[in-house]
Amino acid sequence: MLLHRRNAEVSAGKSGLDSKNFYTLIIWVCLKINAYFRAATSKESMKLTQLFKDFIESEKAGGIILIACTAVSLLIANTGMAENYAHIWHFQMGGHSVEHWINDGLMAIFFLLIGLELEREVYLGELAQIKDALLPIFGAIGGMVVPALLFLVFNWGTAGQAGAGVPMATDIAFALGILSLLNDRVPASLKVFLTALAVIDDLGAILVIAIFYTKTLLWSNLLMALGIFVVLVIFNRLKVRNLIPYIIGGIAMWYFMLHSGVHATITGVLLAFAVPFGNGDEKSTSYILQHYLHKPVAFIILPVFALANTAIMISGNIGEILTQTYSIGIAIGLVIGKPLGIFLLAFIAVKSKICKLPDDLDWKSIGGVGFLGGIGFTMSIFITLLAFDDAVIINNAKFVILLASLVAGALGYFSLNLVLKKNVSVDS
Repeated sequence: MLLHRRNAEVSAGKSGLDSKNFYTLIIWVCLKINAYFRAATSKESMKLTQLFKDFIESEKAGGIILIACTAVSLLIANTGMAENYAHIWHFQMGGHSVEHWINDGLMAIFFLLIGLELEREVYLGELAQIKDALLPIFGAIGGMVVPALLFLVFNWGTAGQAGAGVPMATDIAFALGILSLLNDRVPASLKVFLTALAVIDDLGAILVIAIFYTKTLLWSNLLMALGIFVVLVIFNRLKVRNLIPYIIGGIAMWYFMLHSGVHATITGVLLAFAVPFGNGDEKSTSYILQHYLHKPVAFIILPVFALANTAIMISGNIGEILTQTYSIGIAIGLVIGKPLGIFLLAFIAVKSKICKLPDDLDWKSIGGVGFLGGIGFTMSIFITLLAFDDAVIINNAKFVILLASLVAGALGYFSLNLVLKKNVSVDS
């Protein structure tokens, strides 16, 4: 039997996990990770912008909450409370389930933050100078293309073919969280490289969602959404700095996008580029909005998303689950395809003199960060919900994503732990 959601007839005594070993293991892992993260929150001295530091801190702490929420959701899904727990997320509000509002509504705010971060990187950050941006750009392209190709090797022509976008994604919160475990041994340029790579990766995921996971189009609503976007851009050009018109316009744009066939989360990215950036200082509209979104996204939106989408009952033949072609494609794509693609294209770009490797980095550290890029988790689960319609496939894919992300994260941590020198100055 493959993974499935618990039926109403399944009693607590027939849970897929009869022993306490799984629960004990989950709790032990969470406690160990929490201890590592707490140790990693010591004051850092790297000379980066305050907003970037805030972003790192929120992602790092948010990673702890995500792990805890995932563990709680998994535990409840394998107890007698599973049916009631599922009803919470399937409860209807305004014609849609709570789960739908989270995935199409709250996640639009997450993509708004991603868009604001991308905009800042383009104007002032690592993507501002094309020479500096090329290394993470090539790494991100390799980290998207190679996993997708490996997935298609196993799934071309099958029902799972639509899942090629699943292993392309990177969960920036978990990736930065694992990197932070190494404290001051991580050069600032490596943190910036991973952040820029993950932001570009998210942009790629957004494009994949917009292009490949749009099944039907209602042009009237799409044109209304784009028309509102144009109006907001005009407000930007007229130097309207008040956030209220953009928020009202963003909600209206989201509504029409939701009913157009294009996934509503795309609205977040469009709104981000309509909000005035100005000179990017602390008084700019973009900075203010980005600053206020960090904590709600890290501590509310992503944890709620994890609670709603990781209620996976673990039972049946695990070997049968892992040998499904889509499972193999996801696992190999995240654990092997991600690091291979990131390293390979970055290496080719440097050796071709298209860009250069920062002085304080070497190829071993790039390889280690490549494994961290294989932590798909929330982004991969999000794309899974769009790629597949079969509930069994969705739940199996979620399970494999969790396992593959765990393996990729562990490989990334231990490889970087070996190659990074102790007490490296992050000011370098």
